[in-house]
Amino acid sequence: MLMLMSMRMRVLALTVLIVAGGAVSGVGAYLKLGVVVGGRLIGIEWTNQPIQYRVTTRDVPGVTAGQLQTALDGAFAEWARPAGVAVSSQFAGFTSADPFVDDGWSVIGFDARPELDRTLGAATFVFDDVTGEILESDIFLNSAFEWSVASNGEPGRFDVESILVHEVGHLLGLGHSALGETELIASGRRVTGKRAVMFPIAYGRGSIEDRTIEADDIAGITDIYGTAAARRALGAIVGRVTLNGAGVFGAHVTAFNPATGDLVAGFTLNSQGDFVIAAMKPGIYIVRAEPLDDADLESFFEDDTPININFQVGYHATHVAVPPGGAGQAIEIKVRAK
Repeated sequence: MLMLMSMRMRVLALTVLIVAGGAVSGVGAYLKLGVVVGGRLIGIEWTNQPIQYRVTTRDVPGVTAGQLQTALDGAFAEWARPAGVAVSSQFAGFTSADPFVDDGWSVIGFDARPELDRTLGAATFVFDDVTGEILESDIFLNSAFEWSVASNGEPGRFDVESILVHEVGHLLGLGHSALGETELIASGRRVTGKRAVMFPIAYGRGSIEDRTIEADDIAGITDIYGTAAARRALGAIVGRVTLNGAGVFGAHVTAFNPATGDLVAGFTLNSQGDFVIAAMKPGIYIVRAEPLDDADLESFFEDDTPININFQVGYHATHVAVPPGGAGQAIEIKVRAK
């Protein structure tokens, strides 16, 4: 599904999980980013490939610009790894330019932002608001934190490649997934587990778990850049979430495959409660709808989006079959008010 954007440039930040609130329930979904053109919502994506990017010539303690570029190669390669994904990138050289400058180049580098004491990194992009084509995307990593490129991670430092995998996901057109859980600790909140690199909060220092994308991430990137063969091989679930017969806006609809352990999902993104979960492996799924009532809504939707969180978790009455090449019969998940 697409997340409606109202700005030509948007910053998407990855938050360090050392601050915080109560536990986030295990809701999940990937969001593609999009723009309204002629009354239609069009996903934004790179149509001119390979994606050209430059790296800022700024070293930080423990990481040189050259090592940052090597980590970027790994991040881009991870998103191109799934079978049937057609996306490519090319390093165009080092530059003295900083990220987040409107210079026509996609620039990635370190920048000191100590005032953003909960933000490890962020991505922004410029896109054509008629076609949805991404024209430029910058990423910065906040040098106010301590960084590492050690192959197995380094205690006390955040892993460069892990954070870059998340930010490159934004660069490619993905929004946040809510597939994760956190817990409250004395200094704030920390991740106890997640099933998507695109969850908006990072693992702690020393972790390298986010170097590898998961099923929810793979579904999202395949939905945008999947080949024709991939689209023929994969399927989808379509349907509605309703409360007393009316559609529910902003419900999370998760689909779990007991045979493979894959968990992917989508949001209902209109007042009719319609949803589509695409790029799914064929199989039998358990499907449920749940409110996004224990998370920061601004990580997923615009401030004025009318999200409904006043309902209980609900399941589809039967398991749902996903056939290859399309979707089966539309389903309805009926939920109850809290």
